[in-house]
Amino acid sequence: MQMSVKIYHNPRCSKSRQTLQLLEDNGAQVDIIEYLKTPPTAAELDAILNLLALQPRELMRTKEAEYKATGMDNPDLDRDALIAGMIATPKLIERPIVLANGKAAVGRPPESVLSIL
Repeated sequence: MQMSVKIYHNPRCSKSRQTLQLLEDNGAQVDIIEYLKTPPTAAELDAILNLLALQPRELMRTKEAEYKATGMDNPDLDRDALIAGMIATPKLIERPIVLANGKAAVGRPPESVLSIL
């Protein structure tokens, strides 16, 4: 049985590569989205956050230099502003994100995505 799975992937990230390999090893037909080249839309990112039951900041790479450089560390920013910032600077989006069966998971550790397959 082939399952259709979407991964927001960064090929330069070891966790992202490991997660992709794990999905393929489990028979998933993977739709790979290199989110640094093709970021999700605001609506897509909002839906992903809802599936993950996370607030935008919880899905942000807050240790990246761009986090402070772009002002995303401002505690007064609301959800829409944070989502817009993540789309404008996709490097701030935690990776990899896997969508399957109407669910989402972050591949940290990679095995965490197995629960949604």
